[in-house]
Amino acid sequence: MDILDTIKARDPNEKEFHQAVEEVIESVRPVLDRYPEFRKAAILERITEPERVVMFRVPWMDDQGQIHVNRGYRIGMNSAIGPYKGGLRFHPSVTLSILKFLAFEQVFKNALTTLAMGGGKGGSDFDPKGKSDNEVMRFCQAFMSELYRHIGPNTDVPAGDIGVGAREIGFLFGMYKKLKNEFTGVLTGKSLGWGGSLIRPEATGYGAIYFAAEMLATRNDTFKGKKCLVSGSGNVAQYAVEKIIQLGGKVLTMSDSSGYIFDEAGIDADKLAFVMRLKNVRRGRIKEYAEKYPQAVYTPVDSSLNYNPLWDHAADCAFPCATQNEIDEKDAINLANNGAMLACEGANMPCTPAAIDIFMDKKVLYAPGKASNAGGVAVSGLEMAQNSMRLAWTRKEVDNRLKTIMKSIHSTCLEAAADFGQDGNYMAGANIAGFVKVVNAMLDQGLV
Repeated sequence: MDILDTIKARDPNEKEFHQAVEEVIESVRPVLDRYPEFRKAAILERITEPERVVMFRVPWMDDQGQIHVNRGYRIGMNSAIGPYKGGLRFHPSVTLSILKFLAFEQVFKNALTTLAMGGGKGGSDFDPKGKSDNEVMRFCQAFMSELYRHIGPNTDVPAGDIGVGAREIGFLFGMYKKLKNEFTGVLTGKSLGWGGSLIRPEATGYGAIYFAAEMLATRNDTFKGKKCLVSGSGNVAQYAVEKIIQLGGKVLTMSDSSGYIFDEAGIDADKLAFVMRLKNVRRGRIKEYAEKYPQAVYTPVDSSLNYNPLWDHAADCAFPCATQNEIDEKDAINLANNGAMLACEGANMPCTPAAIDIFMDKKVLYAPGKASNAGGVAVSGLEMAQNSMRLAWTRKEVDNRLKTIMKSIHSTCLEAAADFGQDGNYMAGANIAGFVKVVNAMLDQGLV
């Protein structure tokens, strides 16, 4: 039986995990053909099975004294090149399948950064939206009262993800410190005053744009004057928009789960500042942008459509920064037909396999998230290094290191793709380069 068939038979309901595994397996077949010892060592069977999966209940009490029970998870996917590293996601959509796909992607993403980090992921189906600070604190403390047993600065270092920002990281860290009676760099994304790193909030968004700039440079082009579509309005989208503006591009869209705004005049620095206040301070909805700037058009989500109208505007570049599988085949066709020359993933796996096939067929430059959004975990790794040395680097130093890492990931992807006869294929290059690095480390360490 083929390895993918085995995985599907073993875990039939984990569609997102199947999708992530299939993409990697298809890319690395030439590697397995060149190195038959990988197959002999059952490396696919080993690398697609998590080293550990922890699932636990999280009971907590709301402000009215009502008790709630959520599920908590932490997956250690692979630790061949370093301690597990990957975010915590608090969102109602969290399932074992979602977290396994994210942890699997994280293994290769972390390998590409050149830093010593394995891959992991975790979270809960808890929804922080609409909860008071005290409710979020009580949940985080209950969550960490179990998680602390399974993490540590040299074992597993979680970070933030969807629903887990500076507030949640603070509450989680405080509980860890109390339970373990130690102050260590066990979480990244901390506030600057107690171990955080400059550029960490900006890192994923900035890194994606630095990667895209390298892609454009392969066609002797830049962001100057480029019309860009961005989905999402959270951390990644905000800083992707900021960097596009700084590099001379024009951002036309942003979105949230309720709908999206289209601003033909472009989202400038002042408008972005409004979005940041709206989302980070007031926790409002993106439709308020159109109320503040009436020239913008707000379009609510319409589930009856078989495409997302956000991706049906004329533009040069697309940056999906919201969630997985948000660009499907019809969206990719619309982007290509409307002149898009580049699609760069800010979110994790936001493009379906059918969409990726369209981008490849239409010669649209396409960057997979494991390469293009690796800036976040890269600066998390830099935060770990600063914590270990008990010092803090300057903003300029961290930003320069981030740029260097993203340039290195870009060249690594192209070199790996070319080595296996797939010139210019960033997806194949990212999968192959990350896979080979992790597999060689696994073989060096024996059957463990």
